[in-house]
Amino acid sequence: MGSAAPLSASVLLLLLLLLLLRAEQPRGAELTFELPDNAKQCFHEEVEQGVKFSLDYQVITGGHYDVDCYVEDPQGNTIYRETKKQYDSFTYRAEVKGVYQFCFSNEFSTFSHKTVYFDFQVGDEPPILPDMGNRVTALTQRFRGAYWKELDKMADYTQPGGTPATEGLGRLAPS
Repeated sequence: MGSAAPLSASVLLLLLLLLLLRAEQPRGAELTFELPDNAKQCFHEEVEQGVKFSLDYQVITGGHYDVDCYVEDPQGNTIYRETKKQYDSFTYRAEVKGVYQFCFSNEFSTFSHKTVYFDFQVGDEPPILPDMGNRVTALTQRFRGAYWKELDKMADYTQPGGTPATEGLGRLAPS
């Protein structure tokens, strides 16, 4: 009976540690849903002040593959609005804490329903490797070299009228 207490304490400690790790990770939801003609569907998510969130969506089937989409902050201010889009992405850093609402509308359509996919993410995605932004890798070095070679080739071309193709770009030195 004495060994059960340390085991349950270990399990409890492990669960607590997992909960703490999970709290620091971004959270989100993906959903594919049917949006009938003449209909609107809204979703809600609580977001803390200063936290980034993003919405990606795409119409998969129906009509001209288009929907209206808007996002409102907790005070009812529209912070994003697009009409008749097949797909789009929107990223925003919350200025106020509260429930943000994002809606998809097919109210302009009188006969075709749509199938809509969305991915809503809250929080900053951690880098794949720590301090990745400050590293120079073989791939970034190769890209920089190829970029400058192409820019030098462009300098040799001229536009109609005799002006160089790179005029106005200035000459930037590789860093």
